[in-house]
Amino acid sequence: MKRLRHPNILLFMGAVTSPQRLCIVTEFLPRGSLCRLLHKTTPKLDWRRRVHMALDIARGVNYLHHYNPPIIHRDLKSSNLLVDKNWTVKVGDFGLSRLKHETYLTTKTGRGTPQWMAPEVLRNEPSDEKSDVYSFGVILWELATEKIPWDTLNSMQVIGAVGFMNQRPEIPKEVDPGWASLIEICWHSDPTCRPTFPELLERLRELQRRYVIQFQAARSAGGESIQRKES
Repeated sequence: MKRLRHPNILLFMGAVTSPQRLCIVTEFLPRGSLCRLLHKTTPKLDWRRRVHMALDIARGVNYLHHYNPPIIHRDLKSSNLLVDKNWTVKVGDFGLSRLKHETYLTTKTGRGTPQWMAPEVLRNEPSDEKSDVYSFGVILWELATEKIPWDTLNSMQVIGAVGFMNQRPEIPKEVDPGWASLIEICWHSDPTCRPTFPELLERLRELQRRYVIQFQAARSAGGESIQRKES
């Protein structure tokens, strides 16, 4: 961790060891986790901020995937994403991450959080960077809905639903179609059909440009309406 340097990766500063415990020292991000912001904060985040956050996350994970050797996070979820005072999101908690020395990864030890895990990981099948893409899709769903995925199911039920019944959280109809299609391609059941993070970054930048144009148009229309009322 100490060699990782990127604006969207939580900075590791050191560690304190003792016979009783191990403490990791990182930079402090005052806004806490993305999970807390999404599920406990009012008013809601506007879409320009949400897409900016998604870009931050994608940049951070893309950096990990292109590290030498590549790093697969394997426990990507909103509670492992921390937000600084400027609303920049940083990827943290590499407790389950693995260096990719071979084409695929598989493990019999240590499990992440089923609500965010790819179906192939839940089935304990070989996995690669595309398992992080699936998790990113669930985070995009969180950003869109501000809900906790599978909040009515326990872990075993989630494993059954996602890993063996090919189910996914429902995407509300009011979610922007461009955002919804991005979610769906990220959590495709076939890992090879999921996009890479460079591809995700390009699509997110396109969404960002569109949201900025829409915001500017709405603001301009609002200003014209006020002027008409004053006249």
